[in-house]
Amino acid sequence: MATIGSFLRMDNAKPLNRSVIIEGVTQDGRKFRPSDWAERMSGMLATFGRDHRMHYSPMLRPVSIDGVKCVVIDATMTESNPALFAQLMAFAKINNLKVVEKN
Repeated sequence: MATIGSFLRMDNAKPLNRSVIIEGVTQDGRKFRPSDWAERMSGMLATFGRDHRMHYSPMLRPVSIDGVKCVVIDATMTESNPALFAQLMAFAKINNLKVVEKN
């Protein structure tokens, strides 16, 4: 699993334009349950619009990649909300979920 520091440039300037993806699959290949985990997690930064519908934040959103539920985290969260980023990474570690860094 990547560390928070690996998302920053060597000169500790602003984070690169990257995403961190928590996959809904454990390190040993089992599907993570409950099935709505990604939506629940993404709900932490979601808001309700005038249309009375939930709108996920671009910083934290659920996606499906090749049929696998995932959560995409904008790596700039390491600066804008480091406590939440650490909480998300701890969740992935505790549940033995795959974490991938994407450019």
